[in-house]
Amino acid sequence: MAFVVKKPKAKISHYDVINFVAKQVAPYKKVQKVEFINAIPKSAAGKILRRELKYTLTSRL
Repeated sequence: MAFVVKKPKAKISHYDVINFVAKQVAPYKKVQKVEFINAIPKSAAGKILRRELKYTLTSRL
């Protein structure tokens, strides 16, 4: 799954992201789902907080 932050007024779809990544990576690494979010959660040290991304994903189900 890919979490993507869109720029303001950007016209990009889920299929655009999936097709772009498919051209860049090996077949077993292809993205199957895309989630557009407002911002990537980061810690004070600048690391991406993966647990918060997982929490937002499971809270929507």
